[in-house]
Amino acid sequence: MKRWLWILVLAGLAATGIFMGFRSQPVSVEAGKATLGALRVTVEEEGKTRLRSRYVVSSPVSGYTPRLKWKAGDIVRPGETITLLEPPPPVVLDARTKEQANAGVKSAEAALAVSEARVRTLEEQLRVAQADLGYWRQQRERNETLRKTGDLAAEKVERDLAELRRVEASVSAAERAIVTARAEVEGARAQIAAAKSALRQTVAGSLTGERIPVTAPSGGRVIRVVRESEGVVTPGEALLEIGNAKALEVVVELLSADAVKVNLGTRVILTRWGGETPLEARVRVIEPGGFTKISALGVEEQRVRVVSDLISPETAWNQLGDGYRVEAAFVLWESNSVLQVPANTLFRYQDKWAVFTVESGIAKRRTVEVGHRNALAAEITAGLKSGDIVISHPDETVAEGKQVATGAI
Repeated sequence: MKRWLWILVLAGLAATGIFMGFRSQPVSVEAGKATLGALRVTVEEEGKTRLRSRYVVSSPVSGYTPRLKWKAGDIVRPGETITLLEPPPPVVLDARTKEQANAGVKSAEAALAVSEARVRTLEEQLRVAQADLGYWRQQRERNETLRKTGDLAAEKVERDLAELRRVEASVSAAERAIVTARAEVEGARAQIAAAKSALRQTVAGSLTGERIPVTAPSGGRVIRVVRESEGVVTPGEALLEIGNAKALEVVVELLSADAVKVNLGTRVILTRWGGETPLEARVRVIEPGGFTKISALGVEEQRVRVVSDLISPETAWNQLGDGYRVEAAFVLWESNSVLQVPANTLFRYQDKWAVFTVESGIAKRRTVEVGHRNALAAEITAGLKSGDIVISHPDETVAEGKQVATGAI
């Protein structure tokens, strides 16, 4: 009997092992819950702060500027003098160039002498023409008297009148020529004065002349000093930049596909700017033109600049400055009470969205209707209720009716 008893025990153990080996084992899965909570759909991108009004102070003319006293952060009042431009320093002349300069002075003096002689000649011609003009005017008066009495032929009157007009034209031309010649004299004298002054400055090696002030077009702080050292500057060369450091805006370069979803007045949440609390802004400008930008991966992207104004109190962001980095989240849609599931629980089934729920340890496939969604969660408008357990990242091991084992939820 004992032997048969042991045989029965061994047979039972073998049957139990065979049954356990062929029985299907539950699949271990990760799971989440359908919950009611706040959901926000955003478009996120890096941006930077920018001064709303920036003024670049530049040199209006060519000149020599001393070293600027201004530093970044200094306060500038409207109309305050930034620097005084002096005449450029003289060029060092060698012997040949100096002789050429002296020859230029002598040439200008000769031109002056010629112009003065021309003026004297023209003045003499004018006196002669004026004497002729007086004679022919008297002749015209005598002719008028004789013509009325019939003692002078009409042909003689017309010939004398034509001669009078010719003389008048000659006088007028002589007067204009004298004005021109006198202007040439003044130009020659100015050329001589400038040439002698330049020659004296070169020889003496000193700077003389008028100083031109460069003033600030607006008040604010110095943002950046472009040209600090002394030296010669050219017309239009930037010296420094001025702006109101508290009038900031945020510029974000969005993909054109995301920019079309953003509207004027859209709420913007700024994070990772260095402060403890997020900042808020509102979209003010969406530029109508896009541009091509190469991404870090070498892909061409069409982007659009979106400009937003800070609406958080200034005390919350008074440490921000021009060109500071921020991360901007444009809020496209949000709600405080939405039935939602993790986005990784959704999959496509027969051209519809579906999830696997867990009911009594069995996986059940449910077709759902999805509303708004972001990278982490999705709104469920139909097919689930709050508290339902859903499987995350379902793969080919999960199927309808399959036993599953979930961890702690």
